[in-house]
Amino acid sequence: MQALLDTSSFLWFITDNEKISDNARTFLADLDNDLILSIASLWEMAIKISINKLVLMQPFAQLIPDQLQKNRIRLLPIETKHLSILLTLPFHHRDPFDRLIMSQAIAEEIPLIGSDAIFQKYNVKLIW
Repeated sequence: MQALLDTSSFLWFITDNEKISDNARTFLADLDNDLILSIASLWEMAIKISINKLVLMQPFAQLIPDQLQKNRIRLLPIETKHLSILLTLPFHHRDPFDRLIMSQAIAEEIPLIGSDAIFQKYNVKLIW
């Protein structure tokens, strides 16, 4: 099964943070599952690093390729179909990165691994 990690879930996963739910942790540990990370998450992380709101355990340019390979995560580019879904989303949530990542999960018809309660207001399947 495929699933898209939101940015927080990705960061918690690679740091083995206790904030990850048992259900999500089980899904992430299953080698039969395909893990996907949006390029939007990398963009969000880069912005947060540049404004000192995120500190990583390694330099970004080293951490990302290492973690993608180690955890068998593939990157999902931003496509026109994702933006078309984004245009239709109601504004329950204003975070542009979360909105884009939700749009990608909806367009790709895959679940989203994320803990944000606001995700439940959208037509996206959640793993948490």
